[in-house]
Amino acid sequence: MIKKIKASKSEKFIFIFLILLGITTFCTYFIVKNKCLFVKDIDPKDITFKKPNNIAILNAPCGNVIIELYPNISPNAVQRFIVLIRSNAYKNIAFHRVVENKLIQAGDLEFGKKGNLDYGKIGTGKSGLGTIKSEIDSSFNYTKGSVGLARTFKNDTEDSQFFIILQDEPLFEGEYTPVGKVLYGLEVLKKIKYERRSEYILRPDFINSFKMLNK
Repeated sequence: MIKKIKASKSEKFIFIFLILLGITTFCTYFIVKNKCLFVKDIDPKDITFKKPNNIAILNAPCGNVIIELYPNISPNAVQRFIVLIRSNAYKNIAFHRVVENKLIQAGDLEFGKKGNLDYGKIGTGKSGLGTIKSEIDSSFNYTKGSVGLARTFKNDTEDSQFFIILQDEPLFEGEYTPVGKVLYGLEVLKKIKYERRSEYILRPDFINSFKMLNK
């Protein structure tokens, strides 16, 4: 006759602990591997815009970022931006510089292309269209979500690279040419890959697409 062996209270506790640990580990792994899990993806078709001709849709790994452009503030910069967007130039371009909860930068068309990244030169590439003059004389407030054109340490060197700030940056005012502001999708931007030890990203996320609402 086989005797049933009763588990002690400590053994039961260890068993339950191991089960809970396994569930927690699985859930944590699932969430980490699915960084977009709790991000709402906005469909621009569900929104009525006051100025639809000025709306651009940037699609990142976690969804859409809807940007209103300001041609009345920076006409030349916005025109350049739209030319590049309409030519599909930003497709598969890296978010090569990211500061957690502060700033993301992309738009290096020369050295930031997916499958052809040059980590030694990324951030210095050009569009082939030449630089444009800075438009920084207006009293534009660089609040959270503002989009501006990147430049070198000198003015009048703006080209294709742009940045979006994830917090207010009053020191940017009068320093960088603004092109617009994010209306929806800041949470999408916060999920773009960053590294704590460097602003420049190894194996970065990429722009899936960047289009004008009215093609």
